Amino acid sequence: MEDYEVQDRVRRELLPGEQLLWWGRPRQGLMLRPADALYIPFSLFWCGFAIFWEASVVKSGFWPFELWGIPFVLAGLYMVFGRFLTDARQRARTVYAITDQRVVVVAGLFRDVVTSLSLRSLADLGLFERRDGSGTIALGPVSPWYVTGRLSRNRPPDSPALEGIPQVRSVYNLLLEAQNKAA
Repeated sequence: MEDYEVQDRVRRELLPGEQLLWWGRPRQGLMLRPADALYIPFSLFWCGFAIFWEASVVKSGFWPFELWGIPFVLAGLYMVFGRFLTDARQRARTVYAITDQRVVVVAGLFRDVVTSLSLRSLADLGLFERRDGSGTIALGPVSPWYVTGRLSRNRPPDSPALEGIPQVRSVYNLLLEAQNKAA
């Protein structure tokens, strides 16, 4: 997605008189998270066992078990490959914006889903910065499991986040300034 397309997606969400302070996108492409240290070996084991089991059943020729194993093989293939493709596509379609009134997240796998959070209602902000300066800003209470960097591939269930953004500290400071002015 080109920069002008991203800006158009953000500008469509602005209210009359609302001023855009910052817009950005999450890191693109393959993104490994700390939890993948557990997920990758588990998914390889699952998929390997499912394929071995299915191949054994196919050899035996007992067709009901052949059908039974297909969903397990498909789940294994998704865990090994599909989750990375789905995550990359989701992030490719995600746009973040900070205005003088709110934080806007436009995301969605197949169609846009807009999340809008008023700067006045944001109580807890969490900053998770990596050595390269990129990171995540949690927009609300953070699960204790999130402290490790991200134990689940999905956002923490208790708060949206601006994930995988470059120069996260400057965006965080901008957000704090905008929040102070909005109060």
